[in-house]
Amino acid sequence: MAEKGEFPAGSDVDGYDGFVISGSSSDAHGEEEWIKSLVELVRVLDARKKKVLGVCFGHQIIGRALGGKTGRAAKGWDIGVTSINPSSNLSKFFSPLEAPSQLSVIECHRDEVWELPPSVEVLARSDRTEIEMFKFDDHIMGIQGHPEYTKDVLLHLIGRLLDLNLIQREHAENVKKELNEREPDREAWEKLCRGFLKGKLEMNQ
Repeated sequence: MAEKGEFPAGSDVDGYDGFVISGSSSDAHGEEEWIKSLVELVRVLDARKKKVLGVCFGHQIIGRALGGKTGRAAKGWDIGVTSINPSSNLSKFFSPLEAPSQLSVIECHRDEVWELPPSVEVLARSDRTEIEMFKFDDHIMGIQGHPEYTKDVLLHLIGRLLDLNLIQREHAENVKKELNEREPDREAWEKLCRGFLKGKLEMNQ
């Protein structure tokens, strides 16, 4: 567990085909020792061209490791099912008949990647977040949303945020209402993530 300082030794890294950095309640822009160690690990994985997929906090950690800037989101919390707008370079991974103009994903974050170096390609944006997805070469990808979340997981998190007084009850109730009206594109996200980690980022297989 990264938060407890548990990282693969340098000699062990080559024994893994790929790595996934998941979400966290911590800030990717923090200066805790384990966060700085995680940033350094990403740089090692990049140098060795290992597959790395970052989700939410992981997306932000990778952005930081690659030389970008992260911090509090300009528009505050993004909680619920968000529609993101894929770039043409992301859309090409779908078959012509399935290429989406939008993809819906569950989000629960108040931090974001502010800026990335020119070498990193932005793959998707949304009305609330300028950098929803990015990739670096063919071995690193970041996703701000949570492709793995179900609505039940999000409802549990909303309850925790309320208990911690991090969001207002009115906000929580509005999110819950919207959840009844929209669905995330979980099947498409699963294919996308699996395809990336397997080295075949093609949705039309």
